[in-house]
Amino acid sequence: MKIQRFAIAFVFSAFLAGITPAWGVSKEIVQLQTQVQALQDQMTSMKQSFDQQMGVMQHLIEQSTDNVNKVANSINQLQTAIDKQQSDSGAHVDQVSGQIQALNDTLDELKARLSKVSAQLEAMQSAQQSLAATQAQQQQQAAVPPPDILYNNALRDYNAGKNDIAVGEFNDYIKNYPTTDLAGNAYFYLADMQFRQGNYQEAVKNYDQVIQNFPTGNKAASAELKKGLALIELGQKDDGVAALRHVIQRYPRSTEATQARDRLRKLGVSASAGTTRRSPGE
Repeated sequence: MKIQRFAIAFVFSAFLAGITPAWGVSKEIVQLQTQVQALQDQMTSMKQSFDQQMGVMQHLIEQSTDNVNKVANSINQLQTAIDKQQSDSGAHVDQVSGQIQALNDTLDELKARLSKVSAQLEAMQSAQQSLAATQAQQQQQAAVPPPDILYNNALRDYNAGKNDIAVGEFNDYIKNYPTTDLAGNAYFYLADMQFRQGNYQEAVKNYDQVIQNFPTGNKAASAELKKGLALIELGQKDDGVAALRHVIQRYPRSTEATQARDRLRKLGVSASAGTTRRSPGE
């Protein structure tokens, strides 16, 4: 338990020491990689120490098991002697029974020691697994770029039309920095790529992420407009019209409101609820 606490404290301290400001990106990433490498070396050294200790514990278990087997054989031999002596004379029965009882007590003691050693071995294995998991987590965190770099890379690839790469980068941003303001933008651009591909159902889900979780973000109006258009493409006209009307109501002087009015006019419906207008062709 002391070894486990020491290892966890050491890893946590190493992690805290590795946290750096975002403005020294290149230099700090190199430092992070160096610290991670040092942490890996120390973890390897600790693992070798654990392996040696577990080897000693395993040896003790094997010795205890051999002792148990020897005692059991002795008991069997004594029991055979008792049976033989009973056929001739009962004079030594009490003495031999006492020896058997002593051997049984020894056997119980050996079993208790074996159980204790096995528990210690399991505790050491658990500590090693915990350290390995902590090391993997530290490596993963050290490999993630700072939020501004990750977002700018994703936006650059989005603007360059590299949708497959941008999708992965925006998803990485959402996974690692889900509560930042730019996470709303990441959801919007994911939805926008899905909209362009005709995957309107998934696009609506990501537009909803923007609307519900980032209502004051700079993509909220655009997300609601695009959600309305996606719903109309899915054949859900009433829901789409309601979304477009809400854009006009909430952002009346925005570019998105102008686009919503134009789309409603083409659909032959009023920008206000309760009024329906026929299109010229009807």
